Amino acid sequence: MGQAFRKLFDTFFGNKEMRVVMLGLDAAGKTTILYKLHIGEVLSTVPTIGFNVEKVQYKNVIFTVWDVGGQEKLRPLWRHYFNNTDGLIYVVDSLDRERIGKAKAEFQVICTHTHTHTHTHTHTHTQYIYIYIYMSCAIINDPFMLNSVILIFANKQDMRGAMTPMEVCEGLGLYGVRNRVWHIQGTCALRGDGLYEGLDWLASTLNELQTSRRSTSVGSSSF
Repeated sequence: MGQAFRKLFDTFFGNKEMRVVMLGLDAAGKTTILYKLHIGEVLSTVPTIGFNVEKVQYKNVIFTVWDVGGQEKLRPLWRHYFNNTDGLIYVVDSLDRERIGKAKAEFQVICTHTHTHTHTHTHTHTQYIYIYIYMSCAIINDPFMLNSVILIFANKQDMRGAMTPMEVCEGLGLYGVRNRVWHIQGTCALRGDGLYEGLDWLASTLNELQTSRRSTSVGSSSF
């Protein structure tokens, strides 16, 4: 009886643990965001080769955040970090207008089964492209990601000329994401602006989904 009561108490009042994968192109600010949330400081960082993982406690939620390298050669490996993932944070460099198309391509390849259009080709180079697309495509449709929510950080909002969250939303084609819950948040990793607002949304949304897991999922979006 006592053990059952304690389990019930922890369910409603104890700390909850959630696993989050943070993806995005290289130099988007993922590692800066991770350590700003983890220790409250801005660290000097180098391009991530592989991953960084830290626990971030916010209110009654302990987030285990996996910051995975965003260099082109590492992107096919993203899918290996999806197991038991509750949330996806996709970080975009709002100042990098030249690569918003690349950020969109990676995000869209996450959302669509692009490989179905390439299977008829046999050229060696095309086969390489096929393998790359197959490994990195359909991330949010991956079996390990079906219950994950999506948080987009439109980072570097402090910089003059940065795209607004609305522009990033349009640039990524977020309105085409169906049957998934997503939210876009403007952020400045150096100052911490918007980071905790994003965690607020992530925590509350995941809590709601966990309490209504048996209900049918309906796609929604928010700013």
